[in-house]
Amino acid sequence: MSIFSLLPPAKFPLSSAKPSESCLSKHPHPPAQSIKFPTFETLNSRLIYQANAGHLYKAISTLDLMSHYGFAPDLTTLSLLLKSSIRSHNYELGKLVHSRLCELGLELDSVLLNSLISLYSKCGEWRKAAEIFEMMGEKRNLVSWSAMISCFANNGMESKAIETFVEMLGLGFYPNEFCFPAVIRACSNSEWAWIGEIINGFTLKTGHCDDLCVGSALVDMYVKGFEDLGSAQKVFDTMPERNVVVWTLMITRFVQMGFPEKAIELFLEMERSGCEPDRFTFTSVVSACSELELLALGKQLHSRAVRSGLTTDSSVGCGLIEMYAKCAAPDSLACSRKVFGQITGHNVLSWTSIIAACAQSEGYEKEALELYINMIEGPVQPNDFTLASVLKACAALCDPLIGGQVHCHAVKLGLAWDDFVGNSVISMYSQTRRVEQARKAFDLLSEKNLVSYNTLLDGYARNLDPNAAFELVHELENTEREVDAFTFTSLLGAAASICSVSKGEQIHGRIMRMGFKSNLHIWNALISMYSRCGNIEAAYKVFSEMGDQTIVSWTSMITGFAKHGFASKALNMFDQMIKAGVKPNEVTFVAVLLACSHVGMVSEGKKHFDSMFKEYGLVPRMEHYACMVDLLGRSGFLVEALEFINSMPIMANSLVWRTLLGASLLHGDTEIGEHAAKMVIKQDPNDPASYTLLSNLYASEGQWENVQKIRTDMKDKNLRKEAGCSWIESNNRVHKFLVGDTSHARAPEIYEKLDEVICEIREMGYVPNTDFVLHDLEEEQKEPYLLQHSEKLAVAYGLTSTPRSKPIRVFKNLRICGDCHTAMKYISKATGREIIVRDSNRQLNIDLTELI
Repeated sequence: MSIFSLLPPAKFPLSSAKPSESCLSKHPHPPAQSIKFPTFETLNSRLIYQANAGHLYKAISTLDLMSHYGFAPDLTTLSLLLKSSIRSHNYELGKLVHSRLCELGLELDSVLLNSLISLYSKCGEWRKAAEIFEMMGEKRNLVSWSAMISCFANNGMESKAIETFVEMLGLGFYPNEFCFPAVIRACSNSEWAWIGEIINGFTLKTGHCDDLCVGSALVDMYVKGFEDLGSAQKVFDTMPERNVVVWTLMITRFVQMGFPEKAIELFLEMERSGCEPDRFTFTSVVSACSELELLALGKQLHSRAVRSGLTTDSSVGCGLIEMYAKCAAPDSLACSRKVFGQITGHNVLSWTSIIAACAQSEGYEKEALELYINMIEGPVQPNDFTLASVLKACAALCDPLIGGQVHCHAVKLGLAWDDFVGNSVISMYSQTRRVEQARKAFDLLSEKNLVSYNTLLDGYARNLDPNAAFELVHELENTEREVDAFTFTSLLGAAASICSVSKGEQIHGRIMRMGFKSNLHIWNALISMYSRCGNIEAAYKVFSEMGDQTIVSWTSMITGFAKHGFASKALNMFDQMIKAGVKPNEVTFVAVLLACSHVGMVSEGKKHFDSMFKEYGLVPRMEHYACMVDLLGRSGFLVEALEFINSMPIMANSLVWRTLLGASLLHGDTEIGEHAAKMVIKQDPNDPASYTLLSNLYASEGQWENVQKIRTDMKDKNLRKEAGCSWIESNNRVHKFLVGDTSHARAPEIYEKLDEVICEIREMGYVPNTDFVLHDLEEEQKEPYLLQHSEKLAVAYGLTSTPRSKPIRVFKNLRICGDCHTAMKYISKATGREIIVRDSNRQLNIDLTELI
């Protein structure tokens, strides 16, 4: 019997909690006896009562008391106490009962031994369970074998479970409705699923296929082992009886396998059958609504959950929060907050759900950070998903300081080197223009996966460092990892970021050679790359050759035409998309409104904006309102744009007001511009772009004192204006220029060519417009400053270093000034060269046929 010795007897403090009335009524307490002279019957009865009522610590104290008086409880009582410990997941107490059994020296029967196998199986000590099983000898029965098979299956030893099942059959034992589920569970993987099918045949012969537990196990086996929902549903459909567990299992598997519509249909069928859903059912079907963004049905489920009293449950609450966040209706976040407030006993999952909801809702990223602070000030500590959501909020706020603090907290928690959190850190630093820190975070990762490389690669592309991006790809290839579609998507983005159509074409060729021809994500990225590089014809050719044009493909093409100023083509493409039966989404309407804005089609833009909700049920978001303000403002309707902002159903954010500020600068309206700037600075006091726009507005009006005041404010707040920069690619190298830049190796040649071209276009009628010089300079100083703008220097370099047959492609990080735009038209006509300039707002294609 020495094999059962595990732990020495232990003393546990007596609980002061009194049994509830419900427990008293269910388990009547034995009559009180004198503590001085307790009898065996009294103490044994008390022990049975305490074990049944779940008062395990009291039961152990009673067991101690019996030992003190020399009484030994019988096996039935100890078996009851052991089972109660297992049911309550108090495995340490179960081990203590085992220890007392060993001390008493009792011969254990099969019932107790089977319970011990179950105990050690559930707490992961399969070797101890196997030791007990081996020592049972002739005492083994079907329950023993089933418990041991289940132990192996639950502890990741599927082959051992199947081997034990076969051994059991060889000894003449016939499996029952408890044994079959255990071995089927061991077959619920791709390696052993074929044996599961054989066992399924066995259940048909023995008639156990109709059992609920066996049927549930078979459903899971077909899904997990074969990814075969069809066979799983056949098993489900043939089950003569279904309870809530079986219904929920099938619904959950439909959701997990990417068939949310089927899950909802099955849930409705379950409702019609009269089976009452539980919290797990609600969690799964709400998840299906999230995937399909079925807000109306989701709200009905929410109401049903309220009536069922399930909204206080953490899993149901988390599902509802996620559903509201994904559906993104105007009141979604308010509903998410309400659900969060109703959950009792918040855990890391509920905190993470509400933080993630705020992090992905534009304008509520600061609330996500506040919630995170509230969480860590309490007893709940964040996990990797929490940190990833908070880092996403920091990235959206473009706040590397707070992001760095969250990163430090992740380091303290020991989670910073986890690939999931680490990749989020890389992404945060990349989006906040801290590429060096992103690289350091990448280098510190304990294990880099493909997502790590792709995240840093995307960071290099965002920060206009294509050379580093391509170097990283070479580094990735040296690790012998296979690049994926996202890798190529990021590379195409890197090529587009510097307007490098040659690099884009090289990547395109490589994509074709590596067999990614059918990948829709890559095709869409190719459309975007060619469009952003100024080759709209190549973009349209890729679009036309696609076998299956998705909403992303159509939207990319509409955006391309809009950015190139081809509003009619963009709107015509939108009409073709509607006729093809493709429903537009929110991004599509941004592209359509952008097209209308660039050519001043006010009435057309209003019509499309109104159709969003009326015809397609799409609720306008902040970016759509900003597009409408841009449309009205660019067209000179500044007062109407201001009235439009004031009539918005949601509070306008800094993007909307900044758009109005830009329009005010365009039309020289200081009054509305000052109001817009005030609203921007109120919402985003650390945004240098707003100060710069207002400064430019004052400068255009000659209000130099106000200009100086703004520059002083920026200096006091340590805000820096983004320097204007233009670049051009030549011979696979990117050449950057600032205003008046003389750092280039060929600077004398560049300036000589620029002087030559300026003289030539002056003779053609070009007159420099010094109104675009927004600096307090003497009049004679303004013209030389204007003629040395970065985009003019880049074009001059292009004239000296690119073949005449190729267009000159220049990229600028800010808006191109009006004088440079005019000069480009003259230069194109004078030199016979096509010039493509892409600024931060749109693409300008200028060729010698353009009228001046």
